[in-house]
Amino acid sequence: MRKTFLVISFTLLTLTGILTYVNWKFSFLLFILIPLILMGLYDMYFADRTIRRNFPLLGRMRYLLTAIGPEMRQYFIETDTEGKPFNRLQRNIVYHRSKKENDTMPFGTQLDVYKDGYEWINHSIRSISFSDIEKNPKVQIGSSQCKKPYGASLFNISAMSFGSLSKNAILALNNGAKQGGFFHNTGEGGLSPYHLQGGDVVWNIGTGYFSCRNNDGTFNVDQFEKRAILDNVKMIEIKFSQGAKPGHGGILPKEKVTDEIAAIRLVDKGNDIISPPTHSAFTTPLELMDFVRLLREKSGGKPIGMKICIGNKSEFISICKAMIETKTYFDFITVDGGEGGTGAAPQEYSDHVGMPLRDAIAFVHDCLKGFGIKDQIKIIASGKVITGFDIIRCLSLGADLCNSARGMMFALGCIQALECHANTCPTGVATQNPNLMKGLIPEDKSIRVARFQHETVKSAMDLMASAGLAHPDDVTRDAVTTRTDRNNVETFAQTFPELENGSLLNEATVPKAFLYFWKKATSSKF
Repeated sequence: MRKTFLVISFTLLTLTGILTYVNWKFSFLLFILIPLILMGLYDMYFADRTIRRNFPLLGRMRYLLTAIGPEMRQYFIETDTEGKPFNRLQRNIVYHRSKKENDTMPFGTQLDVYKDGYEWINHSIRSISFSDIEKNPKVQIGSSQCKKPYGASLFNISAMSFGSLSKNAILALNNGAKQGGFFHNTGEGGLSPYHLQGGDVVWNIGTGYFSCRNNDGTFNVDQFEKRAILDNVKMIEIKFSQGAKPGHGGILPKEKVTDEIAAIRLVDKGNDIISPPTHSAFTTPLELMDFVRLLREKSGGKPIGMKICIGNKSEFISICKAMIETKTYFDFITVDGGEGGTGAAPQEYSDHVGMPLRDAIAFVHDCLKGFGIKDQIKIIASGKVITGFDIIRCLSLGADLCNSARGMMFALGCIQALECHANTCPTGVATQNPNLMKGLIPEDKSIRVARFQHETVKSAMDLMASAGLAHPDDVTRDAVTTRTDRNNVETFAQTFPELENGSLLNEATVPKAFLYFWKKATSSKF
């Protein structure tokens, strides 16, 4: 069959040459037709796809249209409120604020205010003048066991690894954090030179222990200490799970693993880098507390936290019981909602694994309050937080401050091309292709990152002032109302009734909704 195809191809090309020699006017027409004929013949006899075999040449259009489908929908089909995971209204507010352009809108909201799930802030007749409210409040992170507490901004850069993001993107983010006075989380991919440009850093340590591992993938305390004592490293975060793929190790495709990334992560090049699903440095909540004490000691007393997407409630309660039993406390807990993003994750994990953010924040806050240790631990909310209202909503549920990943990517120029996993990001944000990343100029984009953060915090503080609240600590669960159906609404205080302080310390006072998980939880195992 292939010999026949080659003979036909040779014959057609020869005929083309003869006709062109006889009459040059045939050359242009044949230059177009002959390749199409050959493609059609190839599809008819050799294509490995049924559509192309049954509909030679024409069948190729299906794959072309599928390839450009996301762009067609984004630019020509979707409305301002329909895009996923972020719609055009959400993306535009980031673009406008990062460029310090007009971010106001005309003619009223485009949202359906009678749709289930619509939310609003309960403003006050006794609102506070914008000029009288603090524009950039700091949140003090550090338990009674912390020697070097850290004053964090209300809004910071969430975990994104070098490797998942380009070095130019990391440089822009870190310099933006330096300019704006907020922190930059490294993500689990290790501590790179691009994270150490002067911005405050939270070193995220995942199950792969990148930048602090032995050859067999276990934790290396000496490598940790060498980096943890650096001045730029302000806090350490133990990563249990992230919202986009909880219970599944991080993934960096081998196409994005350069020699430099392999050296930073202390791994070999040439394979996909897949983090183990669980930690090897500890196996029980009590052993976790030993690990926390070790990290606190070797870092010189810096705040130690954890990042978690809530799954089995009893496991988090087990950690709380271990903290009570050992009198060892985390300084902060980053709660990542199931709607969190990532560069690469199996679809089922992104869609159907992990507790959504608002439920998770309320649960974590109630557990810490129920065990009487909330005053020791700050809660950081992460998961589709990009506006001032998103921040207020998280604070209302019990968070103390917020992180954003994709919002910061939009500030860098991300256009939601959905190419993060393929190393083909057209804006140079999520790629290791030097030809693509060269278009991202760190000096320019760092300014946009700092502007976006500043304007978003300003928006959150303005909203607080309108609600008569002077400080983030004043935001309670009655600050936000949700429409539960067309004719009924309730505040978060009604949806998520708060636990009494200390109510989880004794079985007799444990609320019924927590009792099953409380009994199941033990400090000796997860």
